[in-house]
Amino acid sequence: MTEIILARHGETEWNVEEVFRGRIDVELNETGIKQAELLTEYLSDLKIDAIYSSPLKRARKTAEMIAGYHKLNVEIAPGLIDFDYGKWQGLPHQEVKDKYKELYAEWINSPDKVKMPAGESLDDVRKRAIGVVDKVIAKYDGTVVLVSHRVVNKVLICALLGLDNSHFWHIKQDTGGISTFTYENG
Repeated sequence: MTEIILARHGETEWNVEEVFRGRIDVELNETGIKQAELLTEYLSDLKIDAIYSSPLKRARKTAEMIAGYHKLNVEIAPGLIDFDYGKWQGLPHQEVKDKYKELYAEWINSPDKVKMPAGESLDDVRKRAIGVVDKVIAKYDGTVVLVSHRVVNKVLICALLGLDNSHFWHIKQDTGGISTFTYENG
């Protein structure tokens, strides 16, 4: 049996300011560090066998705090890196709404149909992130924490529940939040 805990990194200033983060390597803010501490405390009673993280600092820092408590190393998994928003990265939501009206409306109404300009689609995320989950399930019989990002985790949750990416906006996971999935017999 393998238990997968999908954890979202703690808060950053860009979460607060509603700026599209994507692949830009933003640090945790004070609240985000506190969220990571609380997440570490919440997971402290579990026997965790491995911790994987996105290569971005906000996820790595969250993962390192959990790993430190459990005396584990953090495995960096490129497949868990945040969504590539392309030309939207680093822009405030309002600026994107104004500059990319039609594409933004499609992102809100049909996110599964959008490919970001100079970025990726939710299907791209799904393929690479499920690749990480498949490797973890094949390698471990125990509990594994995957620390990633909102878009990646929401896409993974859809996939693990057998839903397509059109359900993306129906899934919620706050900064510092977790979702747990158990695999029995592979």
